[in-house]
Amino acid sequence: MRRLAALAAGAALALWAAGCAPRAPLAPVPGQPSVRVGIVVDQPSGTFGATGQFWVLAADGSILAVVDPGVTWRVEPGDGPDQIRLVRPDRPAPDQVPQPVTIHPVRPEDMIVIGGQRYRGEATVIRGSTGITIVDRVPLEWYVQSVTAVELGMRAPEVRQAVMAQAVASRTFALHYVGRRQALGFDLYATVADQVYPGADSERPEVTAAAQATSGQILTWRGQPIEALFHSTCGWSTEASDLVFRNGPRLPYLRAVSDRFGPGKTDYYCAASPYFRWTEEWDAATLDSILARTLPAALGPSAASPGRLTDLRVAATTPTGRVAELVVTTTSGTFTVPSYQVRDVLRPAPDRQLLSTLFQLYVQRQGGQVVKVTAAGAGSGHGVGMCQWGAVGRARAGQDYRQILATYYPGTRLVRLY
Repeated sequence: MRRLAALAAGAALALWAAGCAPRAPLAPVPGQPSVRVGIVVDQPSGTFGATGQFWVLAADGSILAVVDPGVTWRVEPGDGPDQIRLVRPDRPAPDQVPQPVTIHPVRPEDMIVIGGQRYRGEATVIRGSTGITIVDRVPLEWYVQSVTAVELGMRAPEVRQAVMAQAVASRTFALHYVGRRQALGFDLYATVADQVYPGADSERPEVTAAAQATSGQILTWRGQPIEALFHSTCGWSTEASDLVFRNGPRLPYLRAVSDRFGPGKTDYYCAASPYFRWTEEWDAATLDSILARTLPAALGPSAASPGRLTDLRVAATTPTGRVAELVVTTTSGTFTVPSYQVRDVLRPAPDRQLLSTLFQLYVQRQGGQVVKVTAAGAGSGHGVGMCQWGAVGRARAGQDYRQILATYYPGTRLVRLY
């Protein structure tokens, strides 16, 4: 995930919450704020439509067109820095208009369609730095229902409390980022850069019911929504934020929390995770090929053409055992990889990060040459904040969502905004 942002003054929360309420027809819960999610971000083009009749509104709020359901328009950058080109199927030549352009369903129950996917709320088209950005402005609870269904979409009754905890964490995370990316024209990415948001098609009735049971509830620290980070599987303990993220502040609510509940080897709440324990292996040729790409990408020109691997070792670990410093020695030199780059450098495959930094290395040699490297690891993700599989295990053990949140975000307050 991203670097931790600084906390703002506590007194701003009430004013912010009151000032961001969306128009009533779009809101399933009165008084809630909306969030702006970047669906298409700075791309050469994008498409939009709706499941029902919709208005295309100009920058001044006037109606450019009333469009029937099922009709798709394409948008492209215009000739000027603030211009948008609208490619309409009913006209031979595109229209060029100033940004922003708004796509607003006539009926609030209808959905907008962006790139073939359905989203609730309304959309805004703006110019990015080089391309087109399409933003979904959606009431917070609808956003949370979609995000929770993919971030922790388990629907079995015995894990309902974990799903409720995830809904609170996702809602809090979203509010923490409102206004922090104003220069981009939205609050949140729709990807793993923030939270995965695929829109209305991801919603599931059981997950929606669990999310609605926590409607309006967020976690705060000193009166502000916390940065409610979470990850798949901690392996045995979560980690302090400042030991994982580059230049991240030490936040008391994001500290190491043990997931152990008994003396056995698998007596951890997250033990049911498929990533609780794992092994990755590389032969020398494969690892040389991977490092030839990943070392320069992580460390810059100093690591260009790193040559053949001659040694690989963990030079430092955090108190929970995560790799804090990895030293790579090759025929071209010695390279030190900090914790926040370890998973990108030591990839199992070019398109896949290492699951976590909680691992031990075993280097096999033959005739003085490295022939194989094995990483025996635990957990998945950055390890900060709520362990999702740990939350599942705690729910199965009878803990409710309040206990789960209080464990993974110690010292925070659970409050209801609306």
